[in-house]
Amino acid sequence: MTDGKSFVEIRHAQKSFGKLEVLKDISLSVDRGQIVGIIGSSGSGKSTLLRAINDLDPLTGGEVWLDGVRVNQTLPHRAYEKHINQMRQQVGMVFQHFNLFPHMTARENVSMAPIMLKGISKDEANALAEAQLDHVGMLERIDYYPSQLSGGQKQRVAIARALAMQPKLMLFDEATSALDPELVEEVNQVMRKLAEQHMTMIIVTHEMDFAASVCDRVLFMDQGVVVEEGPPEILFKTPSQPRTREFLRKHLESAK
Repeated sequence: MTDGKSFVEIRHAQKSFGKLEVLKDISLSVDRGQIVGIIGSSGSGKSTLLRAINDLDPLTGGEVWLDGVRVNQTLPHRAYEKHINQMRQQVGMVFQHFNLFPHMTARENVSMAPIMLKGISKDEANALAEAQLDHVGMLERIDYYPSQLSGGQKQRVAIARALAMQPKLMLFDEATSALDPELVEEVNQVMRKLAEQHMTMIIVTHEMDFAASVCDRVLFMDQGVVVEEGPPEILFKTPSQPRTREFLRKHLESAK
């Protein structure tokens, strides 16, 4: 068990792909209800760190804890499968690409996991799907197929699908980076709504303005390490590390 102070705790996370060390001894904690943003250049280890939280990218070394339970336990195969399935039901994850089932409507995409993993009835799952699609502003398109939806609408369905499992933690991995610019804000609005409801979230993003307006803390990663972290009003305005200042300067220049 952990000491009970941190809702999410990552201890000395290390991840290597062969000789390439992607995460280098990262430790961080997230309190319940806190929103943490992760920024950095492509290849800095942001997505790998996020995927390690629910063991989609198992760590080479280190520990991940969620609400007092270690996620990445070493167990016999069947015991591990049962354990990790239980842990993943508590963690909603939204990827850059929507990963919706094309042959299923929005309703079916959202209701499937609660039926299969939680064993609830189809009627209960349909009611849950309606509630979550309403939550993200997609109730009017509940019986639309992904091919009939815009990118922003698909991503909102993906968020509803994650929320339907009633997770304790939401992970967003560049959720808006595949969207056309005019569709980004509709997804950001859903994430802002979750923030107002005090959902614990870890958000990998390239949108500095969004991170500044939503996150309680922001981490800057570079070459597999957390270079600097702090409240957005400090990290974005008066970063202490040269690598952070250089990254933000380049980002501002590219945004012009």
